[in-house]
Amino acid sequence: MSTVVMHNVVSVDGFIADAEDQVGPLFDWYSNGDVELGEGGVGKVSQASAEYVKPMWASIGSMVIGRHLFDMTNGWEGSPPAGEHVVVESHRPKPDGWHPEASYHFVDDAAQAIAKAKELAGERTVAVAAGDVGGQAFALGLVDEVAMDVVPVVFGSGKRYFGSVDAQHLLEDPHVVIQGDRVLHLLYRVRRSRATTSFEKRCAARSSGR
Repeated sequence: MSTVVMHNVVSVDGFIADAEDQVGPLFDWYSNGDVELGEGGVGKVSQASAEYVKPMWASIGSMVIGRHLFDMTNGWEGSPPAGEHVVVESHRPKPDGWHPEASYHFVDDAAQAIAKAKELAGERTVAVAAGDVGGQAFALGLVDEVAMDVVPVVFGSGKRYFGSVDAQHLLEDPHVVIQGDRVLHLLYRVRRSRATTSFEKRCAARSSGR
């Protein structure tokens, strides 16, 4: 079964862009090293970052993004930065005639998007873009891990990593902590709430006098 990973580059105060979608220095670390990430001038990073990013990218089978990111990038012209499939959460259909050969699927909500992405990914990773769509999936309990590439900059305001999430959620201690050049790579597992056993339910009933 695939693992659903919410991911993005983020400022130390939790923003993935400013209010105008400008990312400032968040992606500077993609060009401050000596190790190429891939063909076509994708970027050059430090050795430490390359050893983390390359296998992560290689593990991705599908991506989940929102319509805003799709429109901003024009869907990367049908060639996603990682994986072979992209699921777009959108109430609007795919643009007429847009790259009909590309495996891009448009669905109405976060739950449908995750389900479709897992179907397409098979045993590989589902990467969910942080922000509004990622926050929706996270709030629904559909995210297994949270990946953050933390850059030492304070935005003060802007687009939040967790989108509109406004409730408390616990993560496990990070099981990956890698210091790159001007970036800290962190990977957390989402802590699942423990199911109440039948014994605990009986105890609770007795204590309430029922």
